[in-house]
Amino acid sequence: SALYVLPPGFVESSCRSRIFWMRLNKLLLHGKFFQLEINDPYAGSILLDEKLASRCGYILSEDVWGNPIFRASVLGCHVVNEADELFSLTVNIKVSSFSSMRAAVTYIYPMHCSYSSWASREIVCEENYMEVSVRTDVPAVSNDYTVAWMSALPEIQNVAYQQWQLVFVSPSGRKRIMVSDAAKLGYSFNNTLSRVFLRAPYHSNESDISVVSGVTMNMVTSTSMYRQRWLLLLIDTTVSCPVDGISFTDTAVTWTVPSAIPTLVVQESTFLSKSILMGVDGQVIANPEEKNYLLEHNKTHIRITIPIGAEGGKLKSSLSGGIYGIIYSIDLFLEHTWIDAEWQTTKYTVIKSITTPFMPQIPTVTNNTLPEERLFNVAFGHFLPDVSLVAIAIGNVPFTLREAQRHGFKIYETLFSNRMKGFILEVSFDDPYVLKEYVKRNETKYTLLVNYTLSVGPEMIPYYHSAEVECVIADIELPEAVGSCDEENLYLTIPTFGLHQYWNLYLGNKLLTRHIVLTSGYFAATNSTHLILQIPLFAAGITYEEVSFQKIQARFDVALRKVRTMETLQTFSVSCNFNSSSFISKLYKRSINRKVCDSFLEFITNSPIFSVCHPDGTVMVSAQMKTVPAIDMSKTKLRDSSCKPKEHNEGHAFFKFHVTTCGTSVRFEGDHIIYENEISYEKETLSRQSIPTITRDPDYRLTVLCYYRAKETLVLGAFTSDPSISPPFGSGTMVPRSNIAVHRRIRQALNVVSRVSKDESFVEFYEPNSAILKQQTEPVFLEVELKDRSPSVELYLENCWVTGSLDFNGTPRWNITVDGQVFTERQMYS
Repeated sequence: SALYVLPPGFVESSCRSRIFWMRLNKLLLHGKFFQLEINDPYAGSILLDEKLASRCGYILSEDVWGNPIFRASVLGCHVVNEADELFSLTVNIKVSSFSSMRAAVTYIYPMHCSYSSWASREIVCEENYMEVSVRTDVPAVSNDYTVAWMSALPEIQNVAYQQWQLVFVSPSGRKRIMVSDAAKLGYSFNNTLSRVFLRAPYHSNESDISVVSGVTMNMVTSTSMYRQRWLLLLIDTTVSCPVDGISFTDTAVTWTVPSAIPTLVVQESTFLSKSILMGVDGQVIANPEEKNYLLEHNKTHIRITIPIGAEGGKLKSSLSGGIYGIIYSIDLFLEHTWIDAEWQTTKYTVIKSITTPFMPQIPTVTNNTLPEERLFNVAFGHFLPDVSLVAIAIGNVPFTLREAQRHGFKIYETLFSNRMKGFILEVSFDDPYVLKEYVKRNETKYTLLVNYTLSVGPEMIPYYHSAEVECVIADIELPEAVGSCDEENLYLTIPTFGLHQYWNLYLGNKLLTRHIVLTSGYFAATNSTHLILQIPLFAAGITYEEVSFQKIQARFDVALRKVRTMETLQTFSVSCNFNSSSFISKLYKRSINRKVCDSFLEFITNSPIFSVCHPDGTVMVSAQMKTVPAIDMSKTKLRDSSCKPKEHNEGHAFFKFHVTTCGTSVRFEGDHIIYENEISYEKETLSRQSIPTITRDPDYRLTVLCYYRAKETLVLGAFTSDPSISPPFGSGTMVPRSNIAVHRRIRQALNVVSRVSKDESFVEFYEPNSAILKQQTEPVFLEVELKDRSPSVELYLENCWVTGSLDFNGTPRWNITVDGQVFTERQMYS
């Protein structure tokens, strides 16, 4: 491969505390492959691999920013050493566009380092090796022999002339090897002009694990021996480095290193810490507190605490199992200098690259919607700068960012105070992709369904997140109806906005359709804004609140209900008073002309009448009764002679009674219940002195019939509807009869009363037509009483049930008696 001049900014290097540091620019290596070779002036180029790196004191890794990092000890292999003060190392950087490294470009990069302030003992704990170097002018043997030193003495006699040997002591025993064999085990031992050093990999067969002040240490206990004629040199080359001591919280990283390590301090009583320095990315931090770092130490520990996201480290976005999170990385080093009686000065350096575990950071969706502007404003975050929004879906319709902007969505980034960022999305309530739902009385719920697609990290891994944002505003105006009347009709004028979209109109329980309008005798007209209903006075659906000689008070109700839930929101009513006399000639009429008693008198009955059968069983009858001769209307009565007119005058009588009173009879015909009573007049009979009998008054009988649909009434029921809101489903008819009616079939009305008691005592009862709320498991105390005292009549409850509907076949249905058998509570609700 050819040699080229390095591009500007491609490499930067420095000498930091007896270590060569070199950083390559990842931007200039983008899309390329590279290799490092150590350029030895005698042996030539040697490819750097992992095994060589740990044995020779090199490390190749990346800094927290992803730039390739190369570090080398000044005591490493192939380093040119000048008097233990000047050091140089040449590295070949090979760059290729191919993984096979063919057609590679080679850059030669020399590095130089000067270091003369050697301590008596220096220990370096790198990421992939441990290194200890000792000045050789230290005393050979201490007066205070340790086990390790004493165990080495028997080997002295066997040391070959001018040969270095290593003795390792571990829990498995003692091992003595020649220096030439140490390299095969991954060790590197050598001496310089004034120093001896040993480099060992972590977790070798000769190493041992111990725990010092809660920190796990990897330790190699060794003695280096050299004998030359009368000189015997024993050097303690024990080294011990921490392999853990890292702990994490949600907010900080803590790194703990023991202050005094027993295997490195023979006489702890003489131990004295001189200085403790910390650094980030190879640079010493003089005032850690200025960067929010915390450096603490005591007799047992040195502790460094770094806040997550602190300067000098790097936060990186990551995904785990489809969950977004962050990872924080920082390169730290610690330099501890101490003195003790044995070693005078020890310089202890630990280099540690720390990366936190994956920390989930579930993104938050903040609803900053502006209802008054009818605008969704949604903030989506928080993300690191290495996250980008690439696409979005609204209501499951995908858009690229350009398409979204073109459609009218506004999307932009926003920065937060913690150096995080988010994405703002603005969408109008009126956008067709926003879901709209009518809720409550006059409110609309707007729902924005969003699916975000993001690109995470330098690897641009896709990440998806969905969100649902709602806003409910009162932006629908409920219609207000206007009622009016003329001489014969009631009118309701209702705005058509929202009809059939949000609401429907109901007449009773029936949807007010064109068919209902036509078959009920109404008239309907619409324009662009309103529906106008014309309801003749005597049409179906009219509620007659009062009928008297003076007036007819009529009311017509239309319910406004939700389309989906049938919930009644409002009832539109128009109520008017009409002059009764003006309708007499238009009511149902029937005339009777007959002669009585040799035709010396002619009786003419011209009887216009008006009757109303209310859903609660109340009957109101107003009749105009013209007879020749006239009769006393106060003497008219119903079958029960105690039931007299409520009002009367010379030509009218007004009755008001309930179908369970005044002798009213009941019968069933098809799907109708028919209640019948009769208005009659007691004639005065002249004394019976002559034959034939002559009466003073004309014969007068009127039969009153009320028809109710059997499946639409509960006249005798204990649970009756509120008459003020129930549709009038009864209709009434009066038929005048002659005295031939005396031969009619006798019909008997049974006086049956049902009530609901408040408790089992049957002392206090609920008022008729009142709402009664019960839980399913609560008992209902129902009383059905037959008021008639006739011995030939008895009350038998065959089938009795409760339902929430006016429909006899309505469900759910709870049986009380079936075929006369009372159901238990368990049977009723099972």
